[in-house]
Amino acid sequence: MSRPTTGPAHEAAKTARPGSDRSAASRTLAQKYRRFAEVEATKTSPLDERIALAISESDEALAAIETAPARKRHPALILAALHDLALTDHAPALATAYATASQPGHTAPTATPAPNPDEAPGPEPDAPPGLEPDAPPGLEPVAAAGLESVAAAGLRRPAGSGASESGVGLGADADLAAVAVDTLVRMTEAVVSIAVRRKVRANEVGHHAVLYPAISEVARRVGANTVGLIDVGCSAGLNLNVDRVGITYGNGQSLGDPSSAVQVSASIVGDRPVPALTVPEVVARIGIDLDPIDVTDADEARWLRACLPPDQPERIARLEAELTLAATNPPLLLQGDAIELLPDALARVPADALPVVTTTWALSDLPLESRLRFLQLLDEAATDRPVAWVSVEGVGVAPSIPTFGDRRASGHSIIGLAVFDHSSLHAEAVGRCWLRGQMLAWLADS
Repeated sequence: MSRPTTGPAHEAAKTARPGSDRSAASRTLAQKYRRFAEVEATKTSPLDERIALAISESDEALAAIETAPARKRHPALILAALHDLALTDHAPALATAYATASQPGHTAPTATPAPNPDEAPGPEPDAPPGLEPDAPPGLEPVAAAGLESVAAAGLRRPAGSGASESGVGLGADADLAAVAVDTLVRMTEAVVSIAVRRKVRANEVGHHAVLYPAISEVARRVGANTVGLIDVGCSAGLNLNVDRVGITYGNGQSLGDPSSAVQVSASIVGDRPVPALTVPEVVARIGIDLDPIDVTDADEARWLRACLPPDQPERIARLEAELTLAATNPPLLLQGDAIELLPDALARVPADALPVVTTTWALSDLPLESRLRFLQLLDEAATDRPVAWVSVEGVGVAPSIPTFGDRRASGHSIIGLAVFDHSSLHAEAVGRCWLRGQMLAWLADS
């Protein structure tokens, strides 16, 4: 059953000063949502920023989230669960609000200016762990009440929102945030059910802008004419289509297929260009994940959409194009532990091709012992032919990859290349990137 919004407790919550009687746990949760808004969402989604702030200021919303297990209270996961309810039309008012947020007239920047390397953005966020869902239980028919009902509920709005006291205007992110908070409070059981059974999926085609030059460069160094791609922590395996997309960089460079339906862009930091090379012919595409996503499954594809902010239509359109592209030639996805499955994946690459293993923010999920075992497996597989590894990981996360002397949690990730050949290993850091590949600095001689 959804949470009621009437009664003495509800009326008291409406008039209480936010945060006045919060427990220590609630205050910590509020701080977590405020930090997410001010440090993470502010860089990518004005709407998610406002929703997270509104949640941090609502005792009712925080109480709703506290009914979820502690590891399932991450802001990105709760926001994705709300978006999923809107996409399935279980929350009509929220669906209407989010549809307005995605319209061209709604202010929602989709590009971030190139950073000052001395003032790098905050640390790359880690996606919270979780399980995959069935349909959320306990969903009641939700009246498609007008958005003015949100105002009638007396929910607190962030200061300075300019919201009307008689109705919720769709033109402001603060008002849309009020709709989201109201949905969270009214449909707590459904939101928590989704959060418990799902995990955030960071499937952004922006990874291609980093992977393409790195894969082509490591293939050049080995002298490979064909490659077999193995993506560890692949999720839906979208990284495996790196050779089938077009990429434009802020310095005017273009790589990949200019006619592809999937076109991505990235800013370049510094004066060095990325290698002007072509990824060799890809003869194998293999993904490994504990819980891989089948992009041909409608529910799984919808969840990928839900993990993107609703006010980012360009990012959503890119994901739609990527899903369509992936469905035309689905990769081989192996389900299970990466350490256990890696030898099998490597053996599936044809003998005359270079196996290129890629990890994009995947190794941080593994303990150090497993990361070292990962390295050992790559070395063991390089007895009869070279094996390459392209890593895009936080500073100090990828074993054997240098860090330019950067400190951990520096706000960027290191792009690394490693070639295993018999008993030798050559590992090099070739660049830095920010915002999951939206910006990069190529630092190696090519």
